[in-house]
Amino acid sequence: MIRLSYWIILSLLVTAGVAWLISLPGTLTLELLGLRMQPRLGVAVFFVVAAIALIVFVWGLLRRVLGAPYYLARRSRERRKDLAFAALSDGFIALQAGDAAKARLLAREARANLPQNAAAQLLEARADLALGDMHSAREHYRSLITNKKTALAALSGLYDQARAQGRGDAALTFAQKATEISPYTSWANAAVFDDLTRRGLWDQAEAMVAAEPAVSRDDRMRKRRRQAVVATARAQLAETTDALAALDHALGALKLVPDFVPAALIAARIYINRGDSRKAMSLLRRVWRATSHPDIATLFANAVPGTSAVERLKRVRELVDTPPQNKPAAMVLARACIDTYDWAGARDALANYAVANPSQSVCLMMAEIEEGQSGDQGKAREWVNRAVRAPRDPVWTADGITAEDWEPVSPVTGKLDAFEWRVPTSAVATRLSDTQSPAATPKPAPANPLALPDS
Repeated sequence: MIRLSYWIILSLLVTAGVAWLISLPGTLTLELLGLRMQPRLGVAVFFVVAAIALIVFVWGLLRRVLGAPYYLARRSRERRKDLAFAALSDGFIALQAGDAAKARLLAREARANLPQNAAAQLLEARADLALGDMHSAREHYRSLITNKKTALAALSGLYDQARAQGRGDAALTFAQKATEISPYTSWANAAVFDDLTRRGLWDQAEAMVAAEPAVSRDDRMRKRRRQAVVATARAQLAETTDALAALDHALGALKLVPDFVPAALIAARIYINRGDSRKAMSLLRRVWRATSHPDIATLFANAVPGTSAVERLKRVRELVDTPPQNKPAAMVLARACIDTYDWAGARDALANYAVANPSQSVCLMMAEIEEGQSGDQGKAREWVNRAVRAPRDPVWTADGITAEDWEPVSPVTGKLDAFEWRVPTSAVATRLSDTQSPAATPKPAPANPLALPDS
């Protein structure tokens, strides 16, 4: 309705304008080839406007006729482009759905309609890779590297192909080239960083972590954790050769993650070796309150070398509440009591943890208590038998293996910060030290958690 009103108003205005032109006073004299015309001024203006409109119409018609071939060619190109984009879209959907053969056919169809389209070639390379046609995929990727827009995508494909073929050196080379093009490419940075940590190049790894951008709170926390792990790895490496540097690295890790147990143990051992037991005990007390890690309490008990078992028990009682608030505290206190032949104190410490589903360490300690307190071999043997079927205790675990001490990377996958202090969920292998071999490994014996770790 509103549009109709606009047309009516416009028509009235045009009609009024024409009537006004025709009614203009005066005449116009025109002489052409001996002919003289004297139309009225309004009629002359009207014919001039009509002639101009006719010329414009004829010119437009001629342009449409003369430009028909170009218009048809452009329509054909647009149609081919639409078909190519449709095939490209369907191809990516097919590849994501797992139909690599259909994706390759659609990619070739897209390339036939758009030969210069890099996305179509990238799709065909991905499809070739999924189908196992490594040679074709490699050729596509190598041709895409020359294009700045597709270089990163091509390097990513070559990296995936090299990893699928087990060519670790080639994969690393592609990742390094990608970091040269774009320093903040996540997959390339991860590959280069994993290689640095796997080879123990902690200086370069630390610099690389420090340069990582961290926008969100989670990113900042993750970055601080990685920096702490790398700093602890540097401290672990330098502990026996450069104690001062190792202490700086360990304390730096604790500034980033205040309750990081491996860094606290390294720093405390260095303090103890330097004769500064007070600083070691203060540090260990703070970390114990946050983690209740048994290794922390063990080192706290041995903070003053050469002391007797009674003095170690006193230090443990300073650290551990009575009664113990958790199982690690109870086990550390029980071990200290056993070393001083305080069988009643050891039994009281384990009272809440030896009744329902005791762990292996609790069962073995109860066997020691039964044998030491009353000499009852039968009850001691019963506890040892229960230990065989009892749940395991937390250990440093990563990728299906356990280790006596924390390690910065997994020996299986090379992943940084893979070791966790937890109960193994399945049968796992034991990480051997460098001086042990499977044939020379002694049978496991009940561990003494108050033994001071080697420094």
